[in-house]
Amino acid sequence: MALQVQTVLYDGVEDQDFVGVLTAFGVLEDIRLSYVSADGPGTVITSSGAEITVRSRWSPETADLILVPGGGYGPNSPVDEQIRRGTLPTALARARRPDQVLAAVCTGTLLLAAAGLTTDRPCTTHHVAKDDLAAQGARVVGGRVVDDGDLVTSGGVTSGLDLGVWLVERLRGPEAALLVEEVLEYERRGTVWRSTEDHRMAATPGTGEGSRTRRPA
Repeated sequence: MALQVQTVLYDGVEDQDFVGVLTAFGVLEDIRLSYVSADGPGTVITSSGAEITVRSRWSPETADLILVPGGGYGPNSPVDEQIRRGTLPTALARARRPDQVLAAVCTGTLLLAAAGLTTDRPCTTHHVAKDDLAAQGARVVGGRVVDDGDLVTSGGVTSGLDLGVWLVERLRGPEAALLVEEVLEYERRGTVWRSTEDHRMAATPGTGEGSRTRRPA
């Protein structure tokens, strides 16, 4: 069964936050990637000025994994604007369902915090925003990637690559992760902090042997 991954976009979103994760996922054949926006289909302009057409409707009920990238930090940043508007945090809060993973890169974790989804949960974000995240009730811990079962977060910007490779390993097995590293010519950095709490979700269907991968040309 193909894994359905939806990436949440909004104006000013940081390109590298989601490109790294999606590049890792893109090595595998049995992962379906789509862009969504809480505002519905339309055009989103990223932090680099790239224009991305969002064709899919907001449909978290069909997603196995929802990826939330960051977009700057501080007053008037794209993330701050989304928090003040409230549309995206509200949509994320309503999106939660059993057997679904929420993943965030960099200050994308602050959007999950604004949705009330990180309270008393181990997680991380860009180092400049960690105090803010903790002040909102999250248990900020060390680790470039923090895996708390149905909530998986990572540090700033380039840690999205590490998040992507880790999620491939967790959901599709170590051989798939090794292939991703080979194709991308990238070796993971830092520590993956893993929770041992009872609320860790079970592996997603299709995990492990038998998952199809795209081999290098």
